[in-house]
Amino acid sequence: MSGALLSTANAQVTDLTGAGSSFAYPIYSKWAAMYAAKTGVKINYQSIGSSGGIRQLSDEIVDFGATDGPMTDEQLAKAKGGAILHFPTVLGGVAITYNLPGVTQPLKLTGDVLAEIFLGKITKWNDNRIEALNPGVRLPATDVIVVHRADGSGTTFIFSDYLATVSSAWSSAVGRGQSLNWPVGLGGKGSEGVTGQIKQLPGAVGYVELSYAKENKLPVALIRNAAGSWVAPSLESVTAAAAGAAAKLPANTDYRISIVNAPGKNAYPISSFTWILVYEHPKDAAKGKALTAFLKWAYANGESVASSLDYSPLPKAMVTRLDARLNALGGR
Repeated sequence: MSGALLSTANAQVTDLTGAGSSFAYPIYSKWAAMYAAKTGVKINYQSIGSSGGIRQLSDEIVDFGATDGPMTDEQLAKAKGGAILHFPTVLGGVAITYNLPGVTQPLKLTGDVLAEIFLGKITKWNDNRIEALNPGVRLPATDVIVVHRADGSGTTFIFSDYLATVSSAWSSAVGRGQSLNWPVGLGGKGSEGVTGQIKQLPGAVGYVELSYAKENKLPVALIRNAAGSWVAPSLESVTAAAAGAAAKLPANTDYRISIVNAPGKNAYPISSFTWILVYEHPKDAAKGKALTAFLKWAYANGESVASSLDYSPLPKAMVTRLDARLNALGGR
């Protein structure tokens, strides 16, 4: 991106505001600091959850929103400022973590068994459906304690999107969403709340972002993917889930796509993009130009720091297309 574009954006606006995904907060904070040092433009990003980010952008409270679950057609129709576009920024995975004293090797779970656990149909850890997946592992005869997010969460959307994709029972009983009517379990606010419950309760199981699981050294399950492989969540296995996505998408797509249960031997099945949401025609033209400049900078410079924060960068072909797509944004 040219220095002229950066200096123009800097002259027109001193700051931008954004809100949403707590999952993406670490990398957006890093980008904001790097960008401010480069341009002087300040970006105030509030980690209020994906649901809050969608709401605040829809009400034109912030300049951009951020979400780990794409907006629904109904949500898009209610946005006060017209058409909203989804720009993927990085990739992340959702890890299944648990508290099973005495179980030292990673637990193996399938989507069907996970759905049965979170539906409350598997209630003991030594259930034969879990034992069949973990031969040679002595599983305790303790109760399964389900822990889920109590707040609206993009992490919940990714997890429930996966369960709804692989389990017809989950799809019909619960479905997918950022907030759900959970059949069973205890709620925790944020990944910290979920983790706190799991650490305190032997027999507990829940889901958190991969970056959070790695940072806190939590045990994580291996999940059987669509190819039949047992795969641990990692930067490489999440990237594998997105492989080929850019080539298969139509040129003018809004990138509101799911990559859960992706094909490929090495693909981690509970993977997703996280998105920045912007109005196609921002009401404040100067801020619109500043936001375009920031996103162009992020695609050119921000992807390189993704892995250091436990996110997977976007495929290069997708970055090229997204950068070109930013040129279409314009004021009202």
